[in-house]
Amino acid sequence: MRAGGDVFHDLFRYTPRQIPKISPTTIQGCDLHAGECGTVGSVYYWNYTHDGKPQVAKDVIEAIDEAKRSVTFKLIEGDLLKVLKAIKVSFHVETDGDIDLITWTLEYEKLNDDVEDPITLLGFGIKLAKDIESHHLKAP
Repeated sequence: MRAGGDVFHDLFRYTPRQIPKISPTTIQGCDLHAGECGTVGSVYYWNYTHDGKPQVAKDVIEAIDEAKRSVTFKLIEGDLLKVLKAIKVSFHVETDGDIDLITWTLEYEKLNDDVEDPITLLGFGIKLAKDIESHHLKAP
């Protein structure tokens, strides 16, 4: 990420409510439901578009690792839990030369074997990361 991994990490950790302004076609809303921004245990309510459909999610920040510049979110309510028993989404930032790489990790358990793997969430994460990068490269 040319905009810097710290930008990405800080945005998700401290100011996720700014994300709808940066990527409005992906995330339409983010509200702090409980806790304090940037702390483990904080609960957020998200409105987003996935596979062309409006969706909602409520998640809790389960872990933060400053050294790895990582944040882990655990979904506790929402549309994805109609097909998944559980899902955690995390990212961490690695530096390779003068480029920061964002690695997304999805840990999930399907409700049953008939449910497809949520592969389209990776495209969702890539689009979101590109929107964040574009926004910050344009910023003065």
